[in-house]
Amino acid sequence: MRITRLPAIHHDSNIVVVKGSASNILIDVGTSWYQMLQVERIIGVLGDEKLDHILLTSRLYPFAGGSKYVSQYFDNAPVHIHEEGQAALQTGDFFTTWANRYESDMPSIETSSVEDGEIFILGDCEVEAVLTNGISTDGMSYYISQENLLIAGGIVIRADRPCRWDLPGANLVTLRDNLKKIMLMKLSAIVPMQGPAIKGKKHVAEVLKRHLDFYQSCIDDGGTPPSTWARPARSTLWLTPRTPWPLEEKESA
Repeated sequence: MRITRLPAIHHDSNIVVVKGSASNILIDVGTSWYQMLQVERIIGVLGDEKLDHILLTSRLYPFAGGSKYVSQYFDNAPVHIHEEGQAALQTGDFFTTWANRYESDMPSIETSSVEDGEIFILGDCEVEAVLTNGISTDGMSYYISQENLLIAGGIVIRADRPCRWDLPGANLVTLRDNLKKIMLMKLSAIVPMQGPAIKGKKHVAEVLKRHLDFYQSCIDDGGTPPSTWARPARSTLWLTPRTPWPLEEKESA
């Protein structure tokens, strides 16, 4: 088994290639802006091997915009998304995918549904789908038990910044509840939507608690973010703390 995170480009999400002994999957594809470059990066990991499945963590454009191009390039590799996101991708809906926020279209594509608990067997490893909606109604994460690793998608947007909850289908209380569920998994690592992987059980727990505490404080305050924080750009999926949160774990002195 080999897990490779290809770092996010501009608005794109991180994308992850998981190579198994029997088959290979890609998790998320990024926007359509850099889809040709993403294909080159994926080939750099796969070489001549086949891409068997594309798993999406959300219908939102930064995660799913390049789905059609990437799928077609790799011999129409099937694209999987939670059923709540299927209609938006099939119709190329650029409102609920937020593609309009990026002044882009949303290339339409047929998809297969993926359910909570569904397992993709890659030979020497398994990838399990975990329902983690909150940033959208179709939010999914993917768990690799052999590494105790969660590819989180939008539920953990960045280690240093929390999610917005004014997106189509987003829900602040659901965000909090699903983060609680993730915290109970006692993960060794998380790949967030953007930024480096969050590594080590202690660091993972610290990041999740910081996010949880923030969401709970916003719930207690009537569902609004702090008025002192800058208003987010219309295309960003996160809020920016007034006092910066740490991106990576600080080294002990």
